[in-house]
Amino acid sequence: MIYPANFEEKIGFDRIREQVTALCSTPSAKAKLAEEGFSTSADEIERRLSLMNEMRSLLMLERDFPDGDYPDPAPLVAKIRVEGSYLLAAEADQLRKALVTVGAIAEFILGRGGARYPRLWELSRRVTLFPEIVRAIDAILDDRGEVKDSASPELQQVRRAIREREGQAAKRLQQVLQRAKQAGIVDADAVLSVRDGRPVIPVAAANKRKLQGFIHDESATGRTFYVEPVEVVEINNELKELEYAERREVVKVLSAFTESIRPDAEVIADAGDYLSSVDMIRAKARWALANDAGKPILSTDDRLELRTARHPLLQQTLRAQGREIVPLDLALDRRKHILVISGPNAGGKSVCLKTTGLMQYLFQCGYPVPASEVSELPVFRSIFIDIGDEQSIDDDLSTYSSHLRNMKNMLAGASDRTLVL
Repeated sequence: MIYPANFEEKIGFDRIREQVTALCSTPSAKAKLAEEGFSTSADEIERRLSLMNEMRSLLMLERDFPDGDYPDPAPLVAKIRVEGSYLLAAEADQLRKALVTVGAIAEFILGRGGARYPRLWELSRRVTLFPEIVRAIDAILDDRGEVKDSASPELQQVRRAIREREGQAAKRLQQVLQRAKQAGIVDADAVLSVRDGRPVIPVAAANKRKLQGFIHDESATGRTFYVEPVEVVEINNELKELEYAERREVVKVLSAFTESIRPDAEVIADAGDYLSSVDMIRAKARWALANDAGKPILSTDDRLELRTARHPLLQQTLRAQGREIVPLDLALDRRKHILVISGPNAGGKSVCLKTTGLMQYLFQCGYPVPASEVSELPVFRSIFIDIGDEQSIDDDLSTYSSHLRNMKNMLAGASDRTLVL
């Protein structure tokens, strides 16, 4: 149990989670991070922190790790699952990048062996790679992510016909343009243009009837009209028909590809889940490196011992001002399990309480802890905090009455596995 409801806001954890979330590349990783809340399982806490710590070491020591922006295959998998749907060329290219990234990450970690990064190795060992799907995408898409001519014999034939008609149209247009220049119908420096996808010749308004064809547009001033010569209308009509045929064939190719991988949708989703997990773990590790945070010792004898603990939000503020934070040392155990701090206003009492609560909460949420790695933290079932002015105008409670209410709630819910601040 965490008390009160705004506990995370009180200790600053909400802002730290925002910082870590911003370091995730994919929406899926951000969602996964949001789901990882406070845990009372020592095994789960150890698992999360070990994954983060191994990734932190990996980012520090390994130069060749795939560490760019990761694509998110989750929306693509959702589309693949729908019968009759198909991935667009750009989406198939995105899927390829995601699968290649999964393969590169898994092969990198597995190649280092289980001794160096055991938790990451175990996570990567179960992931399925998809070289066949990558090759299938390479067979239909070029380096720019567009469907290749060779994706199907029909597409190759249609595109060859398009190029032939385009050449014919360009040649005919140049002939018409030259004749029009010689006849003085268009300016000597006039060049071909395109309007509504049709090649046209710019003609002065006074001469628009002298060039036979279809007027597609006029300039803002009305002095120039854009005419498609009648000699190329038929060729351009054929081109339009061929372009429609090309689009149909592209859809056919992409539909066939999507249909072929639909049976693998669930396994691809698992690979995407692996990628989002790595992305989330990497975000934690990046935040740890930026904030001098790490993995403390999981206490097995209820010892809570903080060494050089620092509230990261305060440290970030002071660092921006060129100032150093004063770290916190604190020790509690089964015999000495109560600590009372007194002192003047602005003496650091609230900072001490918030820092202690934050360190413990970060720890049990599986986040890196900004303290010495010889610090020891136990697992609590509950954390209660009462800091600051909790006066409620709505409830007509004085500040002291509000504190008494909080004390009542804490006493009612506390056990021997509760941290009370």
